[in-house]
Amino acid sequence: MKNKYIDLIEQTFEFPQDEFTVEDNELMFHDVPLMDIIKQYGTPLKISYLPKISYQINKAKRMFNVAMAKVDYRGSYNYCYCTKSSHFSFVLEEALKNDINLETSSAYDIQIIHALYDGGLINKDTFIVCNGFKRPQYADNIVGLINSGFTNTIPVIDNLQELDLFDAVDRPCQIGIRIASEEEPKFDFYTSRLGIRYNDIIPFYKEKIRNNKKFKLKMLHFFINTGIKDTAYYWNELHKCIQMYCELKKIAPELDSLNIGGGFPIKNSLAFDYDYEYMTEEIVAQLKNVCNANNIEEPNIFTEFGSFTVGESGAALFSIINQKQQNDRECWYMIDSSFMTTLPDIWGINQRYPLLAINNWDREYQRVFLGGLSCDSEDYYSGEAHSNAVFLPKLKAGEPQYIGFFHTGAYQESLGGFGGIQHCLIPAPKHIIIDRDKTTNEYYTRLFAKEQSYRSMMRILGY
Repeated sequence: MKNKYIDLIEQTFEFPQDEFTVEDNELMFHDVPLMDIIKQYGTPLKISYLPKISYQINKAKRMFNVAMAKVDYRGSYNYCYCTKSSHFSFVLEEALKNDINLETSSAYDIQIIHALYDGGLINKDTFIVCNGFKRPQYADNIVGLINSGFTNTIPVIDNLQELDLFDAVDRPCQIGIRIASEEEPKFDFYTSRLGIRYNDIIPFYKEKIRNNKKFKLKMLHFFINTGIKDTAYYWNELHKCIQMYCELKKIAPELDSLNIGGGFPIKNSLAFDYDYEYMTEEIVAQLKNVCNANNIEEPNIFTEFGSFTVGESGAALFSIINQKQQNDRECWYMIDSSFMTTLPDIWGINQRYPLLAINNWDREYQRVFLGGLSCDSEDYYSGEAHSNAVFLPKLKAGEPQYIGFFHTGAYQESLGGFGGIQHCLIPAPKHIIIDRDKTTNEYYTRLFAKEQSYRSMMRILGY
């Protein structure tokens, strides 16, 4: 009878997969033996596998370039990384090895841009797409960037009054306009709070931009919360956006770029199925067809990929520190951290990640509930993306069990408050970086952050 954990995984999914293999009943992540990492650093532990970042960027570039070649698309493709997904220096440094551009969201983002320039990681020709609602400090920082010679800094105008905040630019400034897209029916409102509604865009251009010598309309920006999905809703919104681009282009000849935002999904389960090539080719083909039908030259394409860039590079590893049988049917495995603090998306938006045992793949498995260390009843994980359940190897006394949540590299530290005060004062775990030697391809690790100490918490709290 096949009742081992490895049997469950192999019968449920196509396994092994590109990033997941098993050797001697222990999990490998991108050919990195995770038990060796745990023996060296312990748990709880966050890891960032840097080569995956470059892989994702080049995958997207390849897909768009192939799709554009197939239909003889005459515009260029420009990859932007959304810094808000992860602001860590090691993420930006790895991403910028691949000739990309950046997207910012707030005032302090601009300080990161200056630091990257000072470090020689970007130059003044790099496209800096400045999104978000512009408070005066954010706008002032953007103006400073433009006035210091960052010629491809593009503030994307979010509302009808925002353009006035950029009057202090002392040289011609490229700008964008963000479309207020319609939201998916599941939302409490019909139209996004972000951007300018369709009916206002052309009057706004005519009144505020067309005859203003300071500003040149470079970009129309489109984004929807659901991301890029093969749904009638997405294709309808994209078609409306392209049509808006064509109408605007007819009166704004300087307009040459369409930013289709972001939203390529990442794998949230071993059962994940998404045809990236088809979606890319369909997007490019629709752009080509609608522009041709309107006798408009195809725009340069910008994308803003945040989670897609960095999400699949991350993982969080935990120990099972106790088993609690709370009733006849509910067995709890307690982890040595908290979901609410370490992986807040699990609690906040019911996000699911690939969850796998690190060791003991030859053990029998059972259904379990995973509990965190905080005193909050919401601190748990009870189902995966493919199933309303969690199955893990049975425990044996004196033999540790380790588990890993994978593809956790986007947003978790920024949402959870890296290095700050967490629920129940549960400390942030160690964080290590894994990279590979370009000559030997051997992996190596380095410690990025130690486990948070009580002293750092006491300082923050004023003790």
